[in-house]
Amino acid sequence: MKNILYILLLTTQVFFAQNGFEKGNEFYKNAKYEQAVEAYESVLSVNKQQSAELFFNLGNCYYRLNKVAQAIYNYEKALSLSPNDSEIVNNLKFAQKRTIDEIKVIPKVGFGKLLRDFTGIYQYNTWAWISISFSGLFLLSFCGYYFSQISLSKRMFFLGMFLMLLLVIISVSAAFFEKSHAENERPAVVFAEITDMKSEPQKKSSNVFVLHEGTKVFVKETLDNWKKIQLTDGTEGWIESSAIKEVK
Repeated sequence: MKNILYILLLTTQVFFAQNGFEKGNEFYKNAKYEQAVEAYESVLSVNKQQSAELFFNLGNCYYRLNKVAQAIYNYEKALSLSPNDSEIVNNLKFAQKRTIDEIKVIPKVGFGKLLRDFTGIYQYNTWAWISISFSGLFLLSFCGYYFSQISLSKRMFFLGMFLMLLLVIISVSAAFFEKSHAENERPAVVFAEITDMKSEPQKKSSNVFVLHEGTKVFVKETLDNWKKIQLTDGTEGWIESSAIKEVK
């Protein structure tokens, strides 16, 4: 009986979520952006399942309403779920042009950049499925090597085993590296219209920087009602927790 009730509840949630999403799309087409936001937000409140498309649409609505911080936040959420989506990247860049703060982005160089560029092609769960696929091919190569009676075929299957094993190691390593990166990186967006970045986690400490809404930062640690953040140029300081909203 409990299982039936659970299935009915889940089905109802999915139905209302889909209905709310479609309503949001219809409101957006008719330039009713505030109603569209309400419809999309209702989907998030009813159905905890998140999607890049939903956050992307929300970002578009907030962008049209000239709410920079909310637009950037939702684009960042969408990008975290679909990192290779060029449309999300482009819209995020347009939204970032509306921010006040001009903070340089220090590019990564050397081997670290090459490694990050490679592993960042896919999310860690995708790398995991790739490694499983290569493991299956390794098993097939092993079977071919074991049962083959022709020396040339055995050499070919042995070479295939070696190649598949190498690809399994690479894909598993990429999955672990990407998972570690996803867990340790804590991007956030400044939601306060204007706020001070302090040298220490207290209001009386000196100002390091004045931040405005929409600026992207990275959270390093939390202490009471303060968060230690890092700007994209490497500058670090403390900010009140209520002034920012973490993407992940």
